[in-house]
Amino acid sequence: MIVYNVTVKVENSIAQPWLQWMLDEHIPDVLQTKCFYNFQVLRLMEVDEQDGPTYAIQYHADSKADYNRYIEMYAGEMRQRTFEKWGNRFIAFRSVMEVVK
Repeated sequence: MIVYNVTVKVENSIAQPWLQWMLDEHIPDVLQTKCFYNFQVLRLMEVDEQDGPTYAIQYHADSKADYNRYIEMYAGEMRQRTFEKWGNRFIAFRSVMEVVK
């Protein structure tokens, strides 16, 4: 299994509407690509939240090929839509992991 992890620090001013948008629109759009079969949203603990909360959104893929298909066919558009909606009021970084056990 492959885990595509997107860690996002969100400004306080948009934290609630951003999270609702993620749950109602963005994550369903990502899952609709059929590249991932599951997800989870986590909130980081024991981090400085003065500027806003930090979340990790983890998408689960059966294979690296499924993840690669997402990156090649869908990621650019998804990132663009997110930027158009929220501008520079968040910071995101991504990582890809393989489940070993």
